[in-house]
Amino acid sequence: MGKKSATRKTGRKGTAKKGDRGTAKAERAKKKGAESPKGELSGKDYAREMKKLHVELVKLQEWVKLKGLKICLVFEGRDGAGKGGTIKAITERVSPRVFRVVALPAPTERQRSQMYVQRYLEHFPAAGEVVIFDRSWYNRAGVERVMGFCTEEQAQGFLRIAPAFEKLMQGSGIILLKYWLEVSPEEQARRLADRIDDGRKTWKLSPMDVKSYDRWDDYTKARDEMFAATDSSWAPWFVARSENKKRVRLNVISHMLQHIPYKDVPAAKVKLPQRKIGRYKAVDFPFKYVPEVF
Repeated sequence: MGKKSATRKTGRKGTAKKGDRGTAKAERAKKKGAESPKGELSGKDYAREMKKLHVELVKLQEWVKLKGLKICLVFEGRDGAGKGGTIKAITERVSPRVFRVVALPAPTERQRSQMYVQRYLEHFPAAGEVVIFDRSWYNRAGVERVMGFCTEEQAQGFLRIAPAFEKLMQGSGIILLKYWLEVSPEEQARRLADRIDDGRKTWKLSPMDVKSYDRWDDYTKARDEMFAATDSSWAPWFVARSENKKRVRLNVISHMLQHIPYKDVPAAKVKLPQRKIGRYKAVDFPFKYVPEVF
């Protein structure tokens, strides 16, 4: 009889009450949050926040066009740090006529004989443009230096003149933001290994990535010296942790919007006019339709 009463108090078959289950769930969530301060970001939450940011990016785009702003965004970081995905998130809902992505290949023989920054200058923004560099003139401070594509004297010379060069950019009216995406060696290894077997990503794994893989410390040293020489008051480096791809995209876009002053450009309400269909009879042409296999 006593046992029955105990069962009745705790719920059917000795299970905890609904409130108890909620408390236990909260404790598990709290424990998980302690292990990872931000916890997990669901796809639904990510899509909701990204939609808000995309709306703001469109507002920024219209302001850039209206005021003739010139904006330059530089993205640097190790292989697999998430630069491409972050740039894609920025450009997904805006016009490619305003937001241009520049990802230059290895320099040609002619370009190697030019002044180092010369091949980048032609891609700088004109009025009403946002240019995003997926790797930039900072190649000289990173991959070229580490992999031996330039001399140490050339690398040091670049580090000396880069702040003055960026001062000239700003003097010409360019708004410059520089981002470094920071990833751990464990996460980088996971992402690079994922590119080996995923047919959608094999193009991302270049021979240079493989050669660079065991030079983590060399790249760390090059990064630290680059920051020390080029983290100026007029063109500082902003470091974004990129262990979580969804979060880094949201964080970078949010930060970018905060650092580029813009306003909402009023637009007239669009109303589609009435149209008349049927005044022309289409020709019975033997169209070659795409097979509907899906």
